[in-house]
Amino acid sequence: MTTDESTSTVSAPPTPPLRARGAWLVLLIACGASFTELLDASIVNVALFTIRNDLGLSDLGLQWVVNAYLLAFGGLLLLGGRAADMFGIRRMLVVGLVVFIVASLLGGLAMNGAWLVAARAGQGVGAAIIAPTTLAILTTYFTDPKQRAGAIGAWITAGVVGAALGSLIGGLLTDLLDWRWVLWINVPVGLLLLAGTLVGLRETRRPAQRPGFDLAGAAAVTAGLLLVVLGAASTSSYGWGSPRTLVPLLAGVALLVAFVAIERRVRTPIVPLDIFRLRTVSSGNAVAFLANAASLPMYYLLGLFLQDVYGFSPLQAGLAFLPLSFSIVMGSFAGSMLLPKVGPRPPMLAGAAIAAAGQVWLSLAPDGGSYPVHVLVPTILMGIGIGAIFVPATSTATAGVAEERSGLASGLVNTANQFGGALGVAVLATFAASFATAAAGYTNAMLLAAGVVLLAGVAAFSAPRALPEGAGTP
Repeated sequence: MTTDESTSTVSAPPTPPLRARGAWLVLLIACGASFTELLDASIVNVALFTIRNDLGLSDLGLQWVVNAYLLAFGGLLLLGGRAADMFGIRRMLVVGLVVFIVASLLGGLAMNGAWLVAARAGQGVGAAIIAPTTLAILTTYFTDPKQRAGAIGAWITAGVVGAALGSLIGGLLTDLLDWRWVLWINVPVGLLLLAGTLVGLRETRRPAQRPGFDLAGAAAVTAGLLLVVLGAASTSSYGWGSPRTLVPLLAGVALLVAFVAIERRVRTPIVPLDIFRLRTVSSGNAVAFLANAASLPMYYLLGLFLQDVYGFSPLQAGLAFLPLSFSIVMGSFAGSMLLPKVGPRPPMLAGAAIAAAGQVWLSLAPDGGSYPVHVLVPTILMGIGIGAIFVPATSTATAGVAEERSGLASGLVNTANQFGGALGVAVLATFAASFATAAAGYTNAMLLAAGVVLLAGVAAFSAPRALPEGAGTP
């Protein structure tokens, strides 16, 4: 009896694009980076008063200390993700960490406002490279759906905790040491992450060689995203009708339209538009955009509501955010546990319903109401619901994508998150300001946010019932 050897031969599994000394190290690097980059989005807020007095900044200059980071971060995420595909995930993570560390060091040495704003923009550039590369590391290293969901959940949780603790850590550093330490604290943390990346991670494949770089497309999408974020950020100061708002918004939209036209024609586009043919990518990004548009403005609106209507001090308002942030962590954990068992749709639908219920409850808060009943409980509900959406949406947006496009997929969903949040704050803050009283403005804006998160639930119906385990064709 003979056996055909060709039928018994088992092909070797493909070589993973990254190797590490252990899954714990991959998680530690990715989560540490996520914590740090979102910590920096809020850590300077409580130090602004001291910074203004020390450097003699105007109110507009203070706004740019915050906005410079957010603009660079939001505007360059897509380019950062694509660069990881073109030049290597590990290599670009190293570049992002070095830029972030150097900018943080220089920012702490700032002697004037322009210096500090430039350093904050440099931090944003570094963060825009770090965010998509760390997510791409998780999606390429953890191929098992259950492990991937848990890893993405941990990555999101680290970012939420960083955002929640930013103001608290910034206040402690400013009071106990000096405002410059809100920037210098990133240096030792960044160096530890850099050492872990250099020692513990290595790429096993060379990035795909490409015949050219889509310079026109890169310039159009980067400038377009920056201008749209700038226009959205300007609404709180100048309103929607001001040329300072309309000019960057319209110019940004025009550049993004031009970007799509460019990508359709060039041979090597920086964002191949066929990636949106993947149901996972299109549906996951839609849900992420809408969920962030409904949730991130709550930090802005709730902070003002608690101080203007309930008479909270800034410290009390900051502490009141902790239940919201940690309920998002609880929801993220629940979403990551449910995703491998029931698929992405049920946790996203349930999360949208729970978050909307919490926001409607918040919209009913009366003047002089009870904080535990009218704020704390609905805030926890909202956080659990939003958290339950985040992990399935992110996992869906990055599922089924070919490994050589993992950075692009990560950049897209990070951009959807940032853009959703920026536009949500702009729209809801303007809507709240249109009412006669502060209380009416805030509560009606929360009701509108409930409608937006329900739209995220509607978008969740377009997601597949189960996520693909392998890489997709596009």
